[in-house]
Amino acid sequence: MSALPGDVRVCRADYENQEHATALVALLDAYAWDPMGGGHGLSDFAKAHLVRSLAERPQAFSVLAFLGAGDETPVGLVNCIEGFSTFACQALVNIHDVVVLPAYRGQRIGQQMLALVDSIARERGACKLTLEVLSGNAGAMQLYRRVGFDNYQLDPAAGQAQFLQKWLR
Repeated sequence: MSALPGDVRVCRADYENQEHATALVALLDAYAWDPMGGGHGLSDFAKAHLVRSLAERPQAFSVLAFLGAGDETPVGLVNCIEGFSTFACQALVNIHDVVVLPAYRGQRIGQQMLALVDSIARERGACKLTLEVLSGNAGAMQLYRRVGFDNYQLDPAAGQAQFLQKWLR
């Protein structure tokens, strides 16, 4: 764990640690309730199976932020899934969820968590980090630009990439 200003500590989540598992589910549920997370909490199924399902996937890792010494309060989460860049023929890490509880935003907690994600991705030999963000999430966009993210494009004449989805269930 690394100490941050305001007695915040950031660490890689241990999916076998009950405190980490509980924090991960609670933080992701809080994010799911937020308008930027869809405005609906996690399903009971997701709450019951999420941590075990992440632990079963060696390509997954998470980073947590806690406030306080001893009796710690979880305040931030980043979930990541390793993918593969065919063009670079190397691993990449997709940042799937970034959560900082509203009362703790603006304190650079997200920046510190993303720094640890960057470090873990480099240890894994990843060539890049990717993420998606809603265009109306100005605070998140400011954070991502501050730490070096930019819109994806191969050739400016071809335009910027768009993130699409198709639900299978």
